[in-house]
Amino acid sequence: MRASLIVVAFYHLIQLSVALNNGLAKKPPMGWNSWVRFLCETDCVQNPNTCISSKLYQTMADFLIEEGYTDVGYTSVNVDDCWMSDARNKEGTLPANQTRFPDGILALAEFMHNRNLTFGIYQTVDTLTCQKYPGSFGHFKKDAETFAKWHVDYLKLDSCGLNGTLMPRAYKTMGKALNHTSRPILYSCSWPLGMLDKYSELINYTEIAAYCNTWRNYYDVLPEWDTILRIIDWYTLQQNTLAAVHGPGAWNDPDMIVVGNPGLTDDQARVQMTLWSIWSAPLIMSNDLRLVTASQKAILTNKDVIAIDQDELANFGKHLFFLDGFDVYRKNVTPVNAQETSLAFGILNRYNKSRPFHAPISILGMRSEKGYHVKDLWAGTDLGLFKGEENISFSVPATGITFIKAELDNR
Repeated sequence: MRASLIVVAFYHLIQLSVALNNGLAKKPPMGWNSWVRFLCETDCVQNPNTCISSKLYQTMADFLIEEGYTDVGYTSVNVDDCWMSDARNKEGTLPANQTRFPDGILALAEFMHNRNLTFGIYQTVDTLTCQKYPGSFGHFKKDAETFAKWHVDYLKLDSCGLNGTLMPRAYKTMGKALNHTSRPILYSCSWPLGMLDKYSELINYTEIAAYCNTWRNYYDVLPEWDTILRIIDWYTLQQNTLAAVHGPGAWNDPDMIVVGNPGLTDDQARVQMTLWSIWSAPLIMSNDLRLVTASQKAILTNKDVIAIDQDELANFGKHLFFLDGFDVYRKNVTPVNAQETSLAFGILNRYNKSRPFHAPISILGMRSEKGYHVKDLWAGTDLGLFKGEENISFSVPATGITFIKAELDNR
């Protein structure tokens, strides 16, 4: 046991050496955000149940609790763009839209806290938000103080509009302003995303991890298979760079979980949940929880899959190799012993038909002499004990994935 604890501590020592030290996001954040599903709908007369308003966020908070999402870790409700008034007041404070948020943001935050939820808010580093509401540029200190006064727990600071060369200074300024308040506020940045198009060679992830708890670094997700694959391919290409600064308090963010929206098959939805979990990514859903199907909910709340995402080793899993038309991803997970970790594998099939996967376990890196107890995490079935030069075989669904955990036999 002592040797196992040393292995876990070693992983954390490496990762914490580059992380923002505000005590937050020791595991990847989990929760719900409005953007992908509800965008900037502000017409509450025509669309009273889907407009950006206190009512929407309160409704989703209650659904998180009543439908059991909080039981598996989804405990943050995050407001996105379009909550603001059209202008700041004479004190420089940016109030909420009074029609759609009649009781203000503090009351909404306390609504969440009274239900043991955390509350997130949105701003941008430029003078205007992505949807042309007043941004934080020139008001970082005032906004940080306001968010703290409103009991905000989580700030998503977007990068729309600002010149890429100004991203480092702007994000550092807001980060320092947040730290100068008396309130711990999880800091979700889009710093590298804001530099991606023209200034990618200037992105310094070590610096970003010193200021941000999470950071977006690639384009927006949509509930479309091609979009999911583009994110997967970019993360695979960049995996060594991303893994170097990833760990407790500092997480790469490939964007929101879109499972629960039209546009993906259930198998494709499992691909997103699997890869995000292999990367130890934030699991922030964006969907209408009132419309999530039973099968989609089962995907979103699979405890075995979420446990891989939240695993104590906080490992950024990587693409291992391409084998017989399959992309093979591997992540080190607990339990561990003095020399080895357990392993999680995602076997991705991009083809439009199901295909059999067959491989010796040794080429997957399963080399413990005692062997591994293997479980299919999506099917919920135990596949048995594998060791030595045994082969492992299973069918992988069309445009889908098989997700297995190979747990060390430490008996």
